[in-house]
Amino acid sequence: MSSVSEIQAEIEKLSAADQRRLADWLEEMQADAWDAQIEEDIKAGRLDHLIAQAEADIAAGRTKPLDEVLDNE
Repeated sequence: MSSVSEIQAEIEKLSAADQRRLADWLEEMQADAWDAQIEEDIKAGRLDHLIAQAEADIAAGRTKPLDEVLDNE
């Protein structure tokens, strides 16, 4: 198996187009892994307290519409 430094050296040898393709692939792989982790956390109940807090904030009127928040930037 190659070390990270060996892989980095090989990546530097790639064309700019191939580096971009590799970066896109890596980004997609990381996004898929993040989605899987979130799904696992939801199923395991690790996010229940955050969901409950969000629901309580909505019920108490402590939220703003997303459009309003985004327009204020």
